[in-house]
Order: sequence, then C-alpha cells, then structure tokens
Amino acid sequence: MSDDKNKAGDIAKHIWLAGVGAYGKAVEEAQGRIEKAMEPPKMFRDLVKAGAALEEEARESTVAARQSVEERIGRVRDNFHNQRPVRMEEIEQLQKKVDQLTRKVNQLTRALTDEGVLATKATKTVRKKAIKKKATSTRMTPAPKKTPAKKKTPAKKAPASRSRVRAKKSAKSSKS
Repeated sequence: MSDDKNKAGDIAKHIWLAGVGAYGKAVEEAQGRIEKAMEPPKMFRDLVKAGAALEEEARESTVAARQSVEERIGRVRDNFHNQRPVRMEEIEQLQKKVDQLTRKVNQLTRALTDEGVLATKATKTVRKKAIKKKATSTRMTPAPKKTPAKKKTPAKKAPASRSRVRAKKSAKSSKS
C-alpha cells in the first residue's frame, strides 16, 4: 500500500505541477501579448505613414482649390463691378448732357441756315423752282402753245323702248 500511496502522491504532485506550469505559460503568453499591444505593429505604422502622406496631399490640393475658387470669385466680382446697374443720378446726368448737345446742334443748324450754308427743305424746293423757271425762260425754241380743249357735249340718249320702261316700272312697284 505504501507503493500505492506513493504512486498516488506522485500523480497528484504531477497534476499540481502541470497546473502550475499551465498557469505560468498562460501568464507568459499574456505578458507577450501585452508587450506586443504596447508597441505598434509594423502594419499599423505603415498605415499611419500612408495616412500622413494623404493628409499632406489633401492639404496641398485644398490650398490650390481654395486659391482657384478665390481667383474665380475675384473675377466674378470684377465683372459685377464693371456691369453694375446704372443709378438714376447717372441717367439724369446723361439726359442733361444730351439736352445740352441738342440745344447746341439746334443753334448751329439755325446759324448755318441763316448764313445760307445749310439749306432746309423749303429753301431747296424754292431753289428747284427757280432753276426750272430759268431753264424754261432761256430755251431757244418757244414752248409749244397749248390749244384750248374742246368742250365735250354730253351724248344724247336714245329713247328707251316702251317695253323697257314698262319693265322698270313693274320692277319698282313689285319691290315696294
């Protein structure tokens, strides 16, 4: 029996040691995992580098896009200022200038007409008539005389036949 007790004690001891060994091994694996978790893995570091590069590209393209948009806005503003709506004051000023110019043109026209430099329609027609008169009076051959036109006497109507007269009378009486 003592051999059996020794054997049972040895088995129990081995079971105990196996459990302690399993516990130790589990603790070591856990500590290894914790250490790995504490220092970033290679894949994570690569992703961080790629993200930083993309962020830098995005910033540069954003700056370029912002400048482009600002340039376009500037051009639109310039065009807007160049094509701004006319104010009433400006329209009134332009009307005054047009009125002044119209008065000056009328004054110049009257002055030129008075001096005979500028001919009006009335003076042109008077001149044309005078030129025609001179031309007819200075002709070498006398103008042919017009002979008085004969008076036309109305043609006598032929007497209407009695049957026609009767037909007209009957047509008039039937209408009434």
